[in-house]
Amino acid sequence: MALTQARTMPGVLELLPLDQIAFQRMLDVIRRNYERFGFLPVETPVMEYSDVLLTKTGGETERQVYFVQSTGTLNAEKEGVPELALRFDLTVPLARYVAEHEHDLSFPFRRYQMQRVYRGERAQRGRFREFYQCDIDVIGKDSLSVRYDAELPAVIYSVFRELNIGAFTIQLNNRKLMRGFFESLGIIDGEQQTLVLREVDKLDKRGADYVRDTLTGEQFGLSAEVAQKILDFVQVRSTSLQDAFDKLDALGPGPESMEQGRAELKEVLGLIRDFGVPESHFVMNLSIARGLDYYTGTVYETTLNDHPQIGSICSGGRYENLASQYTKSKLPGVGISIGLTRLYWQLRDAGLIATGQSTVDVLVTQMDAAQMPAYLALANELRSAGIATEVVLEGGKLGKQFKYADRAGIRFVIVLGEDEIVKGVVTVKDLRREDQFEVSRVDLIKSLRVELAQAEVGR
Repeated sequence: MALTQARTMPGVLELLPLDQIAFQRMLDVIRRNYERFGFLPVETPVMEYSDVLLTKTGGETERQVYFVQSTGTLNAEKEGVPELALRFDLTVPLARYVAEHEHDLSFPFRRYQMQRVYRGERAQRGRFREFYQCDIDVIGKDSLSVRYDAELPAVIYSVFRELNIGAFTIQLNNRKLMRGFFESLGIIDGEQQTLVLREVDKLDKRGADYVRDTLTGEQFGLSAEVAQKILDFVQVRSTSLQDAFDKLDALGPGPESMEQGRAELKEVLGLIRDFGVPESHFVMNLSIARGLDYYTGTVYETTLNDHPQIGSICSGGRYENLASQYTKSKLPGVGISIGLTRLYWQLRDAGLIATGQSTVDVLVTQMDAAQMPAYLALANELRSAGIATEVVLEGGKLGKQFKYADRAGIRFVIVLGEDEIVKGVVTVKDLRREDQFEVSRVDLIKSLRVELAQAEVGR
């Protein structure tokens, strides 16, 4: 029988164990920080009903949906769209979840969700069809204070400070401010404002000349003067909190929506500092628009200072009514998302992440098969103390066992030979530092805990 070639489809990230450990540690850091700020875990099914998922508000992503069919329905005579589809983000499932469980939830509802999502992306470098999103959202009932908009940057700061992947900056803007400014320039129609917002969002990627040519071109037909005013507006950046306030005041008066956006942005920026985020880590950037139409107020993007080519590593914003497709209740919210699969891939590609150390703390070697009960007793003792331990069960030369531990990323190796058993000691070898020491069985756990703590600090 011919063998089937073992292969994975393009657009997925399948990792070797030590890389998976590094990825898992990033997930753990994100989860720990989300919980530290009082967010509650939620998981939703990977599949949703197609009519629930495709609500005509997801924009481009809705044209990248994977539909699901069981083998039992493949030959069934059925017209139209398959009943089920894979989720393409975590926001639409959240909207369905909140609408369905509205009467059982406490509001404001603070949830985090860390699961895979699926999009039919065209196969290319750095674009994934299956990837992890790590989201937090705060959902209000009828209303939600803008103070929550200021809390999320504090969560972002906490996450990326602990991930320790380099200097980063949280960039903020307000869609009301932008729409109000467009209105002051005579761009009144909401749909046209949205289209202009989408072009503005391309400024950092495509450059000012591209945006100017597009705005004055056939599609928009704006005058050169209006296009220049838009470009001047969206190129405003702050260098400090006071500078942000000064530049917002310098914009001059505008229509009601512009004044509301300005007031909200000032309040959010001031509160971010009160939440404990240093001024060095957040700025006002009036070009940040975010491509999705449902954002209505504050919007965020986070970038690495030394690696701007990576783009946004965490983004999100305020929306007015999360679940309008599913319930008559008004459910405003604010949320952010970390696309962890793409971020991990980019960080590894840029050399900012090393392969992980094994989740196994210690390997107990085998010197003599007859002493297996002693090795297993030692391993049980270590595991009971919370030290992850593997035992060599098949023997072989000691050098080969050391080589196995080194390749598997296990730093500490224990040798328990006949001499050690007689003396009531063990030999601990640190493969990273290439040294070893002898310690009594009584003090082994205490000594290993010290070594493991030092190894964690030095990682």
